[in-house]
Amino acid sequence: MNEDLPLTAEDIAEIAAIIEASPYRELDLSTRRFRLRLARGDGAEAGLTQEWQWAGSGPEAAVAEAEHAADPDTIAAPLPGTFYHAPQPGAPPFVAVGDAVGPETVVGIVETMKLMNPVHAGRAGTVAEVIVPNATMVAKGQPLIRLA
Repeated sequence: MNEDLPLTAEDIAEIAAIIEASPYRELDLSTRRFRLRLARGDGAEAGLTQEWQWAGSGPEAAVAEAEHAADPDTIAAPLPGTFYHAPQPGAPPFVAVGDAVGPETVVGIVETMKLMNPVHAGRAGTVAEVIVPNATMVAKGQPLIRLA
């Protein structure tokens, strides 16, 4: 195991025990430096599997980044997590179709490990389409909003 990882073997074992005792079948934990996926199997597959993958690598990230590169008019997810349109449930969305945005305009948030990370437009334009539905899991580089 890489000593630079912020999680130790004990940490992973503790997370695995929590998953085993919970009603959830899997946990997908992503940070800027690593991705940890724990899945509980059934019957002959019982036990946990661990998959280490550096965030921003792998086929999903490559496809998302390629899609974003092909369409520079999109605002992409800066990191993997859950994309939200509004700062809290019931609040109005940060932006809607037809809204003008500037480079520093917050267009949504991506929740990763209970941290809310603002997504900035990155350039000026008008919101033409909100691509991803509210409260959707997204990959790093996945297009979220299209600007005109």
